[in-house]
Amino acid sequence: MTQTESTDLVGANLRRARGQAGLSLSATAEVTGVSKAMLGQIERGESSPTLATLWKLCKGLQLPLTALIGAPLTPSMPGPTAPSGGAAPEGIKESPTFRTLFPFDPKTGCEVFLHDLTPNWEHRSAAHSDGVIEDVFVLQGAVEILLGEAWHRIDAGQALRFKADQPHGYRNPLAARSRFHNTIHYPGLCWTNS
Repeated sequence: MTQTESTDLVGANLRRARGQAGLSLSATAEVTGVSKAMLGQIERGESSPTLATLWKLCKGLQLPLTALIGAPLTPSMPGPTAPSGGAAPEGIKESPTFRTLFPFDPKTGCEVFLHDLTPNWEHRSAAHSDGVIEDVFVLQGAVEILLGEAWHRIDAGQALRFKADQPHGYRNPLAARSRFHNTIHYPGLCWTNS
């Protein structure tokens, strides 16, 4: 997928999500903290949002991340049961290299990513929606997770589960690449077919 195609996909998904929620650009700006002008630019494919902006949108609209970066899901079309292998949109700025292994599945309420972090990379994340939990399992190298004031180191073969409805961060403390699986659980977004 080219950068233009991924920017267009994010814009179309945002427009669809906003429409399904019945929100104007002004109302969306209010609930997400992203300016009306920026929302319009994203929807028109004129701007590639940062990962931080995507999380603001997801939190405000009560959506999983893959709702904006992947194919839309509905209750009648649950996520796949095998890894998708899809890559993250190229248009996302300031993010580590990551790909979606399992897009959001409304039956389980979670999505799974594979992250590759460059040496000494760091990212701080705002709190996600209430009740969101993340699992991090390090495959290669080491990752440090910021919770409160303390960084918690996880080495290859180790895992950490934490409440992501608080500010948190990720960093690669090494001078070599690190890789980890990240499962994000959205307990408020589970549904089953009737």
